Amino acid sequence: MNADIRKTLWATADKLRANMDAAEYKHLVLGLIFVKYISDTFAARRAELTARLTNPDDDYYYGDADPADIAAELEDRDYYKEVNVFWVPEGARWEALRNAAKQPDIGKRIDDALTHIEAENPKLKGILDKRYARAQLPDGKLGELVDLVSTIGFGDDPAVARDVLGQVYEYFLGQFASAEGKRGGQFYTPASIVKTLVAILAPHEGKVYDPCCGSGGMFVQSEKFIAAHGGKLGDVSIYGQESNPTTWRLAAMNLAIRGIDYNLGREPADTFIRNQHPDLRADYILANPPFNVSDWWHGSLEGDPRWEFGDPPQGNANTAWLQHMLYHLKPTGRAGIVLANGSMSSSQNNEGTIRAAMVDADVVEVMVALPGQLFFNTQIPACLWFLAKQKARQGEVLFIDARKLATMISRVQGELTDAVIERIAATVAAWRGDSLPLPLGEGRGEGRAEGAPAVYQDTPGFCRSVTLEEIAQHGHVLTPGRYVGAEEVEDDDEAFADKMQKLTEKLGEQMAQGAELDAVIRAKLGGLGYGF
Repeated sequence: MNADIRKTLWATADKLRANMDAAEYKHLVLGLIFVKYISDTFAARRAELTARLTNPDDDYYYGDADPADIAAELEDRDYYKEVNVFWVPEGARWEALRNAAKQPDIGKRIDDALTHIEAENPKLKGILDKRYARAQLPDGKLGELVDLVSTIGFGDDPAVARDVLGQVYEYFLGQFASAEGKRGGQFYTPASIVKTLVAILAPHEGKVYDPCCGSGGMFVQSEKFIAAHGGKLGDVSIYGQESNPTTWRLAAMNLAIRGIDYNLGREPADTFIRNQHPDLRADYILANPPFNVSDWWHGSLEGDPRWEFGDPPQGNANTAWLQHMLYHLKPTGRAGIVLANGSMSSSQNNEGTIRAAMVDADVVEVMVALPGQLFFNTQIPACLWFLAKQKARQGEVLFIDARKLATMISRVQGELTDAVIERIAATVAAWRGDSLPLPLGEGRGEGRAEGAPAVYQDTPGFCRSVTLEEIAQHGHVLTPGRYVGAEEVEDDDEAFADKMQKLTEKLGEQMAQGAELDAVIRAKLGGLGYGF
């Protein structure tokens, strides 16, 4: 979808919210996009069924039935369920809402439509947020928002509608996270970080788990990765958990809008205390847990079997998250986790002991130091941990220092470009001895086929493979900068004496300019009566 269209839609939607807080407005907009999506896909499936039921050459052909019988057959829910399309009752369909957009009770009509949709689709029970009747929008703004959402979606092809609406949903999630600042980051992990996790883990099939899934970005990116590598929707089973009820709903809608089947547990719940998937053993785990959580502990967690490498400190959940994910990993699985940089070096309250035990058990595979300013909600420097119970290179850890590789996309926001992500993923693949990954983005696969030979070598300032013995010598600190060394500087062949002459001349010029500026400042202050 054209990026300009997404920006125009966002600018219009943002203008309509007037003085409403972004955190509240988010649910109104994203809920309407979801209803538009399920209504569009329902209408497209119904049109397809009508054509097939009346086509003598089709398996669905319904004989010479009269139109009333055809209409009755179209009410069979199984026709819709078999292609993962939600049933939308007549009064809840988008056309009915759009026709009533200018009515003063449009908020109540939307809430009623959501209630009817939930009643017909058990999968959506408790997911749809019915808050439109009490929305604090100025008169007419909700109707204008309905009209705006009506413009999203192009053509009758369900696949096209799904892609367009999915892109709009994802773009709006990011924009709301930016608008909300710190609170927004609780439900949204920046796309470039998710892409990096997915590119390194390379999920292809099996069970994918995120124990703190936010709005579901890890799952969406995993499905995109699989599709780009020749797989199909459904090659992975999605398992997630989220404690925030509104964010849990966002995740369910984000996955449903893309036709991704999911299991987010019976309810929103705390992962440590009310684990929704206690028996799950996943092939891939991707997660961005909240950093340095201090109020996570509960007495029921004492002696929990998840704490294989030591009891996590009650004042910081970082090592609890790491051990929780290892516990839920299959013997052949891999996990990628975003954590604050302190997790790599802190020795407070048993953290160092747990980290040392994990390193010595050879379950830490790759460590990546990230640039600052990637997150919406915090400037705390972050890193990526990659864990595996059966490592490709036992007795070694790969360290990658990507702290200087961000591209600034605004004054305060940076990202990792696709080229940087490809470089990191290719480095990990080469180190593991895997085939090189396909390029990201447009032009995928051109010039290099997946399966090309992978050759790893240490690169000063960027990556280095380090033995467990050397890591132990450094007190089991896992900060990549400690191991990768300094970046090699290309020698310009200029003689040292000549170079020093130029530098001292330049320094002399700058000092002279500084003296002139000092004199000007003194004169200005003197003119104001503040001479010294």
